[in-house]
Amino acid sequence: MKPPEWGIEPVKSEYRYLGFLDYFVLWSSLSVGLLVFWAGSLLVPALDLKSALLAIVLGTIIGNLPLAFVGLIGSECAIPTMVTVRPSFGIRGSYLPTALNVLQLVGWTAFEIIVMARAADTIVTSVFGYSSFNLWVVFFAFICAAMAIGGPLLVIRQWLERFAIWIVYGTSVWIAYSITAGQDLWRLLSIHPEGGISLLYAIDLVVAMPISWMPLVADYGRFAKDPKASLLGTYSGYFLGNVMFYGLGALSVLALGAADPIAAIAAIAFGIPALTLILVDETDNGFADIYSAAVSIQNISSRFKQWTLIIAISFVGMILALVVPMDQYSWFLLWIGAVFIPLFGVVIIDYYLVRSRRYRIEELYRLKGEYWYSRGVNPRAVLAWAIGVVTYFYIVNYASWLGASIPSLVVSAIVYLMVTKLWKID
Repeated sequence: MKPPEWGIEPVKSEYRYLGFLDYFVLWSSLSVGLLVFWAGSLLVPALDLKSALLAIVLGTIIGNLPLAFVGLIGSECAIPTMVTVRPSFGIRGSYLPTALNVLQLVGWTAFEIIVMARAADTIVTSVFGYSSFNLWVVFFAFICAAMAIGGPLLVIRQWLERFAIWIVYGTSVWIAYSITAGQDLWRLLSIHPEGGISLLYAIDLVVAMPISWMPLVADYGRFAKDPKASLLGTYSGYFLGNVMFYGLGALSVLALGAADPIAAIAAIAFGIPALTLILVDETDNGFADIYSAAVSIQNISSRFKQWTLIIAISFVGMILALVVPMDQYSWFLLWIGAVFIPLFGVVIIDYYLVRSRRYRIEELYRLKGEYWYSRGVNPRAVLAWAIGVVTYFYIVNYASWLGASIPSLVVSAIVYLMVTKLWKID
């Protein structure tokens, strides 16, 4: 039976049946993974362990708020994320954010394939002495594409809830025990930092992880039966997994002395089976990136079939995985923050404050209607977004101690609110 394709139209009521547990499982699963583990390892020994853990908790608390509230827009309106950009930016004005979102999702697809291929190659090399990274790149691109064609309802109900999430929970507990067993935690906490990054810079790196999911969260929130349940499930699920795996990544560097987090997991007792089980769950991250990239492209042109887009995106991600170096990862996280934090500062303030949580759904798809503005673009939103992006890069380059994420979001939101009141467009 062919999986249903929802495209960018509002999801019909018969498909809106996901509840709190579904969203808790989905987002705790998406927040747990080798890339998050890898990101945690970037925080130390530049920071001491106490500061790194503080950055992880604060960054997750902060980053989860816009993530959950953008997801709530999707749940209340039953629309995907890039369509939620239309009321504030205009129907055509949503195309540039959509194009940038596709770029970041293709980038995430490549990084996910890289880390899965490295993990699989580590496992096979350890057991059989045979290495073939490129072969694993092709394999995982195929698996993630197949899951994306199956669609979110199938993946959440039939894969994550029945199998994958329980595997990853159990494995995470074992990794945490193995890393900390026999370690003097007070010694780890007292290790002097080497420097190189500030606490606020580290918080920005952590904030970038949930923020990176913000441009696709409504793609899954739109299937919610109860918007409030999706909000709570998304926030709590992502918080649990993100804090846990960022923390384990930092601990692995200090406790095991391994700069490579995949090698760190492989080095613990029963590390190869543990790495294998995490790898099983990691595929859902690649699935989400590919699926949402396809949905995003349909926001620009709905004439493309979703399954053909999924195959094309998976192929491009596979090629990039073969040539992109992993050391570009931290730069990639900051680029995402610079673009999408100010963007959704505008979207959030428009939905919750300017429009008081009321969108005219039929107008979202009508050319020259309420959300057409000036030739399909709302220049007020573009201006506010641009000022937010400039604010982000200025702070990163000249006032990094301040932290760029929250100031850029607040600046773009305030500017949009002001120009909306002062600059009228017929």
